[in-house]
Amino acid sequence: MSHYYINDKNLKDNEAFFDVQVDGTSFRFYTNDGVFSKRDFDFGSYLLIKSALGLGTFSTVIDMGCGYGPIGIIYSKFNNDAKVYMYDVNLRALDLARKNMILNNVSNAFAFESYLFEKVEVKADLILTNPPIRAGKSVIFKLYEDAYKHLNENGVLLVVIQRKQGAPSTMEKLKSIYNNVEVIEKKGGYWIISAAK
Repeated sequence: MSHYYINDKNLKDNEAFFDVQVDGTSFRFYTNDGVFSKRDFDFGSYLLIKSALGLGTFSTVIDMGCGYGPIGIIYSKFNNDAKVYMYDVNLRALDLARKNMILNNVSNAFAFESYLFEKVEVKADLILTNPPIRAGKSVIFKLYEDAYKHLNENGVLLVVIQRKQGAPSTMEKLKSIYNNVEVIEKKGGYWIISAAK
């Protein structure tokens, strides 16, 4: 069975697209087999980007586990002065992310291959992630630990996670690393957790 957080060269090509509106702005995203949420913009990611946009502006942003790019691209569109660095291990997803940047006329976002933060060389004021829950708790917790090292002073990690998929344990883990951790939104079983350095 294939997972969106790995590279599977045996996947068939089944490209599709969907349209979505965020705060009155329309976006179109190309997707394909082997990427997360290929049929629509999943609700957790929608809550995450809405919460991120409500926090104000940040100069440097990382979208970790960007998939085909909706979170980073939407953030970039609403914050033209920000530099948004998008990372994923899935090469098919990254190809789609680059295509979606062009499609949505975004020039301040950049997509790179990296397993978690292994190849990340920048530090950010804001890190956004809808973590790959199915990869397991050890992977997710490593993401949280490494995110801390890649935040500037007073930087913020913003995480979306469902309560039934480990939101309470994520809260405890984040509290062991970050200075200020709080749930800033709860809706439909999803929690948006802010962790400030």
